[in-house]
Amino acid sequence: MKRLEAAFEHVLFTSRWLMAPVYFGLVLAMVLLLVKFGKEIIHLFATMGSASGGDLIIGVLTLVDVALIMNLLIIIMFSGYENFVSKMEDLHSHRDRPDWMGHIGFSDLKIKLFGSIVAISGIELLKGFMNVANLSDRHLAWMVGIHLTFLFSGLLYAAMDRLAGKGH
Repeated sequence: MKRLEAAFEHVLFTSRWLMAPVYFGLVLAMVLLLVKFGKEIIHLFATMGSASGGDLIIGVLTLVDVALIMNLLIIIMFSGYENFVSKMEDLHSHRDRPDWMGHIGFSDLKIKLFGSIVAISGIELLKGFMNVANLSDRHLAWMVGIHLTFLFSGLLYAAMDRLAGKGH
């Protein structure tokens, strides 16, 4: 019975490697976002002479949006891989290794995720207000409601996380 238990635990422990393709999929998603970024920047330069100031701002906000999402993916990939799959031991002494790598726990990751979602939602909301003439009041109200929901959820999670940490 003990051997069966040990084998089962070994299978469970080894199953963490099933997440590795997921993290590689996020790398591929970053490639797609890079293509989107390139298309957007080419579009911005192509329309620079005829675009209004608002159109340029919306284009730049789109670039910022893509950059934030890519930063978020990097945080998720590195911290998720190190927390749930395997330590990147060979990279600990690499001079370009980010300081936060290896120090972001699951709780920290969720807080960063909420913060990024709120920032991305805020950028989308700002883009909506810059394009207010083309959006209905109902659409804008939904955007504000969704943004406030993300903001409130993030604040509640951060407060719960802080309260839980006080007990330790």
